[in-house]
Amino acid sequence: MVIVARNREKGERLVAEWKEATGNGRIELLVDDLSTLEGVRAAAAAFRANHDRLDVLVNNAGALFTGYELTRDGFERTFALNHLSYFLLTHELLDTLKRTEGARVINTASDAHRSGNIDLDSVARRPSRKVGFPAYCDSKLANILFTRVLARRLAGTGVTVNCFHPGFVRTGFGLNNKNVMGAAIKVSAWLFARTPEKGAETLVWLATSPEAARFSGEYFHDRAVARTTSLARSDALADGLWALSERACGLA
Repeated sequence: MVIVARNREKGERLVAEWKEATGNGRIELLVDDLSTLEGVRAAAAAFRANHDRLDVLVNNAGALFTGYELTRDGFERTFALNHLSYFLLTHELLDTLKRTEGARVINTASDAHRSGNIDLDSVARRPSRKVGFPAYCDSKLANILFTRVLARRLAGTGVTVNCFHPGFVRTGFGLNNKNVMGAAIKVSAWLFARTPEKGAETLVWLATSPEAARFSGEYFHDRAVARTTSLARSDALADGLWALSERACGLA
């Protein structure tokens, strides 16, 4: 198992906890910033240097930012971390996935996509500077659109691609915002959120279940295929986002 983290101290603490809990001493840490294209490519290169197979790729990096900020690549930070990191990391590891029999790609999406409404002309940089929850919703819609196109492109390769909604989970998500929204998320999580174990159930099922291997290109919640919005099923929007992402990552 290989974990990618931005913060070395937190990453090392997590690896130590998992090793103790599982008895598996073969858990590795890669430290890179997945909000930058350079960081994504570095993480992929480090993985390829030491591994010739990849059974399951879980694209799970993500955050909600209430302040407007562009990355060093010139992209709005939510879009860069929550979508472009999925897109580019998967691209960089695609040959390894294809060489691995029964490989799976799992993207963490969200029911927040229901409020998403991607404008392909502005989503990468958001010149309106309106970020926060609207930008997060757009990024979760992007996760589902990416899943659908990737599954279509990988048909016949043996690699399956699915995404899922974990629910509102009691983690540190959103607490990077030291404002009213951060406080509201903290209180809501204490009152209503699922445990991390419950939130991870569908992820673990998608990664390990023989039944899950029958699906590709689907959106799941609580280990069942869930309905998405009409925008999440739009082939035109999905293909447009794919083309935009290729240009953003220098792959076009």
